[in-house]
Amino acid sequence: MVSLMLFLRSLLYFLGSTLVLSFLVAIALSLFFLPIKYRYSILSRWSIFCMWWLKVTLNIKLNVIGNKNIPNEASVIISNHQSTWETLAFQTIFPHQTWVLKQELQWIPIFGWGLSLLKPITIDRGEKLKAIKKVIKQGSARIKEGIFVIVFPEGTRQPFTKLGEYQSGGMAIAKKTGCNIIPVYHNAGRLWPKGSFVKKPGVITLVIGKPIQPIGKNATELTKEVRDWTVEMQKKY
Repeated sequence: MVSLMLFLRSLLYFLGSTLVLSFLVAIALSLFFLPIKYRYSILSRWSIFCMWWLKVTLNIKLNVIGNKNIPNEASVIISNHQSTWETLAFQTIFPHQTWVLKQELQWIPIFGWGLSLLKPITIDRGEKLKAIKKVIKQGSARIKEGIFVIVFPEGTRQPFTKLGEYQSGGMAIAKKTGCNIIPVYHNAGRLWPKGSFVKKPGVITLVIGKPIQPIGKNATELTKEVRDWTVEMQKKY
């Protein structure tokens, strides 16, 4: 009975979120000629709705620790990768942002169309050298435009309690632009696991670490520093 109720609540969440997304994407597509900040303002409403709708349908709440660590200037956000929840919640926490993601996501009907309007940094993971160069070049351009860049250095979502190896692309963006690196950890995979349609009620904790200056450190050192911090947060939450 509990499993059936969670499935029905998850279905209700899915239907509501899909309906609202379709409506907002239709508006944004018709206004494609507007500057990106206006398109972002429209489409990010979906994430705000989804976070509220998760509370209503599944009683999934959010506890943010370290809000004061978010700087005013555009930075590179480095986060662990556990759940679809991440990209929704981040839009309600951090300023105007874009993401490094696999290009296949843009091919998803409706969702991918909306994503394409937000200037993501899309990469072909099969061509690693080209992907790294593209991340650094386009990521640096976004930072200069005042847009935060979110990087998931594990590359693919991991099960809850697992942490993959961290790649250094996000650190290279920070080195090139001199911007801050903001380490982030969350435990969303506990309630909304990778690849799962059914979600569980509870509280997701997200921790925002203190900004890390890239000056005087190479990308390898920065990558280790961020991952070590993430491991410590994983032990606590």
